[in-house]
Amino acid sequence: MNAAETVRHAINDQDERLAFIAQEIWSHPQIGLQETFAAALLAKELAEAGFKIEWGVGQMPTAFVATWGKGRPVLGFLGEYDALPGLSQTVAAAKQAVEVLGPGHGCGHNLFGTACMASAMALKTAMEQDNIAGTIRFYGCPAEETLVGKVFMARDGAFDDLDAALSWHPGSTNLVWNGSSLALNSFKVNFYGVAAHAGAEPEMGRSALDGVMLMDVGMNYLREHVMDKARIHSVVTSGGQAPNVVPAFAQVWYFVRAPHRYQVDEIYARVLQIAQGAALMSGTRHEIEFITGGYDLLPNNTLSSLLLQSMQAADAMRFTDQERSFAKDLQATFPAGSVQRDFEWMQKSARSAIAAAEVDNPLWEQVLPHSDTPPLMGGSTDIGDVSWITPTAQLTTCCWPLGTPGHSWQTVASSGSSIGVKGMLFAAQGMALAGLELLTKPALLQAARAEFSEAKKGKEYVTTLAKNSVPQ
Repeated sequence: MNAAETVRHAINDQDERLAFIAQEIWSHPQIGLQETFAAALLAKELAEAGFKIEWGVGQMPTAFVATWGKGRPVLGFLGEYDALPGLSQTVAAAKQAVEVLGPGHGCGHNLFGTACMASAMALKTAMEQDNIAGTIRFYGCPAEETLVGKVFMARDGAFDDLDAALSWHPGSTNLVWNGSSLALNSFKVNFYGVAAHAGAEPEMGRSALDGVMLMDVGMNYLREHVMDKARIHSVVTSGGQAPNVVPAFAQVWYFVRAPHRYQVDEIYARVLQIAQGAALMSGTRHEIEFITGGYDLLPNNTLSSLLLQSMQAADAMRFTDQERSFAKDLQATFPAGSVQRDFEWMQKSARSAIAAAEVDNPLWEQVLPHSDTPPLMGGSTDIGDVSWITPTAQLTTCCWPLGTPGHSWQTVASSGSSIGVKGMLFAAQGMALAGLELLTKPALLQAARAEFSEAKKGKEYVTTLAKNSVPQ
């Protein structure tokens, strides 16, 4: 049995165990920085397989690095396992929470971390069998949904000695990301006023909520004067407790996104001026609570092409009639136009034409080719920070029906089903086979690193975080 066959067999032989782990994490969803169950379960599996575990990376109790092997090259697999608030859901085609307002895996991270762990363990098996040199690491990365985990790990140097990093994300198709994502700043603005009786003595008060509302007015005007692909979104996390009390404290939380890191910095500088103006107008005091700032994803075509070839070499996925029926039932609950919109996006993402009839296929088993004009993802990922430190690439596999809305109860339902498990196992094979190629073909790593150096254009990664910042 050659090394590639060993990798595939190692994952296939553990498919029931891997499915159990993914289901356990799905059944115990925890939001960012609270993922004690998932982190402990994955670390236990890796430790029993012979990996050395380092906890508390990046000042986060649920972050860890599992390492096996010695020498170079050093390859990293970036795992995630945080859930989203308020998305609790059973494996059913009707909205039904397991716990009302409880968290749920609305981004499929129960599958995410498990597949990356499976890749690292399968690669270890092949390396032992064929005496292949090198070091492999699994990074247990918490709090991706708030772009905290890898940003703090990167600040503390966790990825500095990697030769390459591989990852994936559940999705509705089998595709390698060869495009970019949006850079981001996440921050809260706290306004401090003076409490007073709103009816009897309003002149004695200074409303912190007025500061928040005036700031949001300014932000809405700002939207007209930023680039088209920039995004600004917010929630008011605290606006007072009763109408008859002038609020002494109020808080608004913002995400500012743009295609490149420097563009976020430019918009953010204007945001700070708006906050100052809102405080002056409302007679309040304000403070900026900077949470995190992430980079745009730096594509690496060498690694992306390798991942595509590895996906094509993996054992093909096959969905059952029962799984397709469940997927169809889920699609019936989607907002109007979701499936068509997803289909059209995939047409743009693939280099070759996709048959129109595929729009009626709820579960796509085929591996789509690269796009000549990779689309810019409208979201953000903290993998972007890693991609500016070392050559990085990631793939997506079919774990949800075509058109599944992101961060939805339907995503939770599919991620907890056998559909999600099949996509997870396919991803694990693809990443492990790519890792094997990088370990055994030095020219591939050299090409990836040469492309990486060229793409950076002399810019070095500089964290957005202050030295005394703590994860939150």
